[in-house]
Amino acid sequence: MTTEETVPHAPEHTPRLAWAQHAPEVYKAMLRLDTAARRGLEPRLLELVKIRASQLNHCAFCLDMHSKDALAAGESVERIIQLGAWEESQHFYTEKEVAALALTDAVTVLTDGFVPDEVYEQAAKHFEEAELTQLIAAITVINAWNRFGVTCRMVPGHYEAGKHQ
Repeated sequence: MTTEETVPHAPEHTPRLAWAQHAPEVYKAMLRLDTAARRGLEPRLLELVKIRASQLNHCAFCLDMHSKDALAAGESVERIIQLGAWEESQHFYTEKEVAALALTDAVTVLTDGFVPDEVYEQAAKHFEEAELTQLIAAITVINAWNRFGVTCRMVPGHYEAGKHQ
C-alpha cells in the first residue's frame, strides 16, 4: 500500500523589482527585439538555445518558460534534460544543433573576451550568413532577458507555455 506524502517545499522568493512595469518602453523594445531575432530560426532550435543560455546564466524564470515552450513545440524531455551536459551527450542533437549550442556557450560566457574562431567557423558551416546573424541575435537577446530575470529575481513556476508575459 502506498500513501501520498506531502513534502513541504521552500517558500517562493519575492521578486526584487517589477522592471517591466517601471520601464515599459524598455520591455516593449525587448519584445520587439525578441520577435525580430527569432525570424528564420527553427522554433525548437531556438528554444534549445534559450534553455542553454538560461542554464549558464542561472535564470530560473527563463528556464521554466523556455522548457515549457520547448515541450509545447514538441521537444523531448530527454533532450531538454541533456542540455546541461550537451558536450558529453552530443548524440542527442544534430550537428547543426551542436554548433548552435557551442556558439551559445561561447557568446554567453565571454570569459576569454571573445568567441573562439573554431566555434564560430563550426556554426558558419551549418548556418547561412543571414540565419547565423539571426542566431547570434537570438543568443544576445536571451542573455539580456536572463540578466533582467536574475537581477530582478523573477519567480519561476507560474508560466504557461505559449503565453509570454
